Amino acid sequence: MALLSLSFSAGCSKPASEGEAGAAKTEDKTAKTADAKGTKKITIGFSMDTLKEERWQRDRDLFKAKAEQLGAQVLVQSANSDDALQNSQAENLLTQGIDVLVVVPHNAKTTATIVESAHKQGVPVIAYDRLILDSDLDLYVSFDNVRVGELQADYLVKKQPKGSYVLIGGSPTDNNAKLFRDGQMNILKPLIDKGDIKVVADQWAKDWQPVEGLKITENALTKNNNNVTAVVASNDGLAGAAVQALGEQKLAGKVVVSGQDAELAACQRIAAGTQSMTVYKPLKALAEKAAELAVKLAKKEPLGEKSQTINNGKKDVPSVLITPVAVDKDNLASTVIADGFHKVEDVYKDLPKDQWPAGK
Repeated sequence: MALLSLSFSAGCSKPASEGEAGAAKTEDKTAKTADAKGTKKITIGFSMDTLKEERWQRDRDLFKAKAEQLGAQVLVQSANSDDALQNSQAENLLTQGIDVLVVVPHNAKTTATIVESAHKQGVPVIAYDRLILDSDLDLYVSFDNVRVGELQADYLVKKQPKGSYVLIGGSPTDNNAKLFRDGQMNILKPLIDKGDIKVVADQWAKDWQPVEGLKITENALTKNNNNVTAVVASNDGLAGAAVQALGEQKLAGKVVVSGQDAELAACQRIAAGTQSMTVYKPLKALAEKAAELAVKLAKKEPLGEKSQTINNGKKDVPSVLITPVAVDKDNLASTVIADGFHKVEDVYKDLPKDQWPAGK
């Protein structure tokens, strides 16, 4: 992937409105909000796939806080993993005079129509965390998602270099799920080809639903007489489901399990020894960088970032990628707890004090 400096500008400023998710009635009343200098306030539309998971609530709050600190306002819409609803919500945001649209796509392909609609109104679009495919996307801000998959598989392979592996992928409509799998296979394929690792189950979980991960793990355990060595779960929700299924067979803590997002429940499982690792993605870094770039796009300022380009099927999209971190029992304290992502008393609340990190 080529490196380039993001010195382009895109989109055009439009009259702004102010308000919260879906509150169109109140937003219209404040459409002419001005700052002390009399200039119209920048308004950012934030179209989110879902707010069901803990991590997305954090993304929303961190993004809003940074944007507001920079003098912008943010209108948030959540589509509850519904393609049609996300498209209509994006159209609604565009009618409210937003200056830039930030999208966490549920469906990497169908959200291309959102980019097209926004550009017709001179509004630039940033894909947040997940790439929007086959579109004239302005910018992609995310983590190195192939690296996420590599960290997951590499950790498990170091613990269990041989044996029967279960692969639980994320939503088949989420391009990130495929990037995670690409990274996982970068590590696993040589060992599969060598015969050291046998993949006994390989399925995708619709909409990242934990119930899907539970079924996949239960079925794999049944079909293989509980002979499972590792579960490559692509996020913490799926990892939790896998640990539940393993626990029912008294295998929790004996089978290595990966995860992603450093959710509190996952960190608690890691502390307890039932989940082996998670991939911590510093959401503050992602959300604040996306907010900064959204404001610059709205102002038509040079973005001033060094970036890779990632091809989305239509163009090489300028992309800012943040490095993820593998987290296990040994570095919980120095990563998620040291960063203030979780409190030590929350992560270790079910464990006796003598098992808490030293000095905590």
